[in-house]
Amino acid sequence: MKKITAILFVLSFHFMNAQDVKQPVETQIVEVSCGQCQFGMKGKKGCDLAARIDGKSYFVDGTTLDNHGDAHAKDGFCSTIRKAEVVGEVKNDRFVVTSFKLLPVEDHDDHKGHNH
Repeated sequence: MKKITAILFVLSFHFMNAQDVKQPVETQIVEVSCGQCQFGMKGKKGCDLAARIDGKSYFVDGTTLDNHGDAHAKDGFCSTIRKAEVVGEVKNDRFVVTSFKLLPVEDHDDHKGHNH
């Protein structure tokens, strides 16, 4: 009986140490826009925020188009692809954000040889 108790005691420590180790949260810069208007995503009607990560587009959970201004403005998500600094992870084929900071629109008027 003492051997069984000792084995169970040792195994309990083994299983406690085998728990998932949380990976450090990394901030990344990704392309964000309207999934339907700019990324050509199907499956949902209307306009929904999406992020493109490593060439694949995901609908976003944790923030919406409306949280970031007029989606149909010149610099809005339905009109252009923007960049955002995000923290999150892909779960069930969706990008779940815990932090989302929209970056300023890049100024392309400083290119030599052409005007916008």
